[in-house]
Amino acid sequence: MAAQATDKEFLEYIAKSVVSNPDAVQVERTVDEMGVLLTLKLDPADMGYIIGRKGQTAQAIRTLLKIVGAKNNARVNLKIYEPEGSRRPARSERSESAGIDTSSVDDLKI
Repeated sequence: MAAQATDKEFLEYIAKSVVSNPDAVQVERTVDEMGVLLTLKLDPADMGYIIGRKGQTAQAIRTLLKIVGAKNNARVNLKIYEPEGSRRPARSERSESAGIDTSSVDDLKI
């Protein structure tokens, strides 16, 4: 197994182990000046399994990929592909419609 393809195979293994439709899992690997980008495509019904509650599963996968990348002296990033007709609203719509009152921290200086 080549060191460069280790991250791709690692992501495929994790994703196929977590989802209900492992045959639908596809990983595309691209390399540019920013590092390695792994794009994960899967059955839309499995998005919740990969993302997890509040994004915790996706964050854990990203952390593991960073460790694999560091071991191979590469910066590895994960993009979870979301098809156009997905059920959840776009990011800007979600934040506006969430109805969360942030007024108490709007002028917070850190």
